[in-house]
Amino acid sequence: MDNELAEICAFIQNIPPFDTLPDEIILSIVKEINICYLRAEQALPPNNIDIAQLYILRKGAFAYSDKHGQLVSKYGEGDICSVFCRPEQRTKISVKTEEDTLLYSLDYQPLIAITSDYPQVDAFFMQTAAQRLKVKMNKVNEEAIITSSLMNTPISQFYHSPVETIECNQSIQQAAIKMTELGFSCLVVIEQNKPVGIVTDKDIRRRCVAQGLNFTEQVNNIMTANMITISANGSAYDALMLMTSKRIHHLPVTDHEQLIAMVTITDLMNNEGHNAVNMTSLIHKATTINELVEISKLLAKLQIRMAKLGTTADHVGKSISAITMAFTIRLIEMAEKRYGKAPVPYAWLAAGSQARQEQFAHSDQDNALIISDQMKDDDEQWFNDLAIFVSDGLADCGFIYCPGDIMATNSKWRQPQKIWHKYFSQWINTPDPKALLNASVFFDLTTVYGDSNLIEEVRAKLLNKTKGCTLFLAHMSRNALAHRPPLGFFRDFVLIQNGKNKDVLDLKHNGLAPIVDLARIYALAEGISAVNTIERLKQAAGSASLTRSSAENLIDAYEFLGMLRAVHQAKKLQHEEEPDNYLSPKDISKLEREHLKDAFKVIKAMQDARQATY
Repeated sequence: MDNELAEICAFIQNIPPFDTLPDEIILSIVKEINICYLRAEQALPPNNIDIAQLYILRKGAFAYSDKHGQLVSKYGEGDICSVFCRPEQRTKISVKTEEDTLLYSLDYQPLIAITSDYPQVDAFFMQTAAQRLKVKMNKVNEEAIITSSLMNTPISQFYHSPVETIECNQSIQQAAIKMTELGFSCLVVIEQNKPVGIVTDKDIRRRCVAQGLNFTEQVNNIMTANMITISANGSAYDALMLMTSKRIHHLPVTDHEQLIAMVTITDLMNNEGHNAVNMTSLIHKATTINELVEISKLLAKLQIRMAKLGTTADHVGKSISAITMAFTIRLIEMAEKRYGKAPVPYAWLAAGSQARQEQFAHSDQDNALIISDQMKDDDEQWFNDLAIFVSDGLADCGFIYCPGDIMATNSKWRQPQKIWHKYFSQWINTPDPKALLNASVFFDLTTVYGDSNLIEEVRAKLLNKTKGCTLFLAHMSRNALAHRPPLGFFRDFVLIQNGKNKDVLDLKHNGLAPIVDLARIYALAEGISAVNTIERLKQAAGSASLTRSSAENLIDAYEFLGMLRAVHQAKKLQHEEEPDNYLSPKDISKLEREHLKDAFKVIKAMQDARQATY
C-alpha cells in the first residue's frame, strides 16, 4: 500500500460508521474514492453529477441549507455529506462550499456493495437525524435497563400477596391486634369489599396514642384515605420513586383497579443498597442541620455512581429531585418544631428543574409558598421565618440561593392563593416579557409539603385559560424560540467564544431548554397538568399540538442531551470540580458529536414547526 492510500485509509477509518469496519473493507472503499477540489461558493454535486454520491470533507468547509435558504448545518473536516445518497433530496436542499475545499467522493451503489455484510453502514446514511438518534437512544435505554437492578425488575418480585385488610367499622384496637398477630406494619381498610384507605403502625402511634384517641374508635378515623397505588405492570424503580417522592413506606399494588398485593420501602431498600432510598431514609432521621449537611455530601457520589451505571438522565433527575424534596421536607419539619404549627394551611412549592423532576446534584433553589386565603396579617411573620429557615438550610446543604431570587424568602413569591390566581391571570392576559419569564418558571410547580389542593386549584384554572388562548400561546412560542440549538457549525459547532467557558457548548440553554420550553407550550395548549418534560411530551403526543413521531423524536433528543450532561457533570464531580453544563466537543467521541448534531436538528425542526404555527 502506497503512502497516499495508507493516509486516506487512516483518515476514513476514524469516521463513523466506517470506524466499525475491518481494515480490508476500508481498503476496498478507499480504492473507490475520487478526489475533488472545489473553489469557494461552488455548489455540490460538482459537474452536475446525477448518480447517488457520498462526500467526505477532507479539508475546507461547506454549508447545507433547506429549500427556503435556511441553514441546516455546516460541514468541516471529517464530516460526511450523505444528502446526495438520496436522489429525491436534490430539489429540497442546497450545499455550497464556503472556502476552497478538498473532497473525497464515493459512488453510493459500489459503496453499499462493498459493505453488504455490514448493513449498519447503509442504515447510517439512509436514516434521518431523528432515526439515527432513536437507534442510539434505544441502545442507551437497553444498556441502562441491563445495568440497573430495579429498572429491569418487575414489582411482582417484591410485593407480598394477598393484602391483609380490615373493615372500616372495626376498632383501632382490633387493627393493632391483627397487625401484631400477622407481624405486619399496615392493613388496607375496606368498606363493602372495596379499599377506602390504609392504616399503618405509625398511624396508630401518631393519630391514636399520641392524640389520646380512644382505641375503641373505628379504624377509619385514623386511616389515610385516597391511598396512592401502583399498577402491577410497573417496575420496582417506579415504586421506589413514588414512595420516595410521596414519603410513604407502604404501596398497594393493583391489577385492573383490583387490589392484589403490597410492597414496602424496606423490600426495595434491602435490594438496592446505598442509593437514593437510603439517603432519603437518613434525611428523615436527621435531627440537626449539621447532620443534613453531612448527608448532602453523598449527593455528588450518588450522581457519579448512577452515571457510571449508565442510568438514564430521566432516572438520575427523578432520584436527585426526590432527595432534594426529602431535604426540604425535613427542614420544614424542623422549622415547624421551632416556630410551632402553621397558623393556616399552606403548601411549600418547588419550581424549575426540581418541580419537573429533572434536577441534578447541587442545583440552585427555585421555590415558593402558597398560603390559604384564611391568612391574617399577623401570620406573615411565621411564614417569613419558615422561608428563611428552609432556604438557609438548603443553602447549607449545597443548594445555592436562586440568582433570580425566585424563592419563598421573597415576599412576592410567598402569597395567599387569591394572589397566585391573580398572578397567573395577569401573565396570561398581559404577556409582556416579564410576564412570559415568570410564566416559564411558575407554570412548572409541584407541591413538596402541605396542602397540594392550593396549587392544584390554581393550576386547573390556569389550564382552563391557556387551552384556548392563542394570543398567549403565540407569545410563549416566540419567547421559547429565543433559545436556538447551535446549528451554525463551522467545522463542528457554534461555541461560546468568550469568558471562562470558551470553546464549549451550553447543553442546558442551547439544547435542553428549547425542549423544556416546547413541552411546556404543548402542555398549556392541550390543558395537560403534568410538569415533567418527558411526561408532557408523552401526554401531548397524538394531539393537535404534537404528532406521536415528533414527540418520540423530542424525547430521544432530550434524553441524549441529558445523558451527555449527566456524564459530563459526573466527571466534574469526580475531579472535585463544580458541575456545570458546558461541554467541549473535544471531550466526546466523533460518533457522539454526530448524534449531538442529530439532536440539534430534531430541535430545530420542531422549533420551525412551532414558528410556522404562529
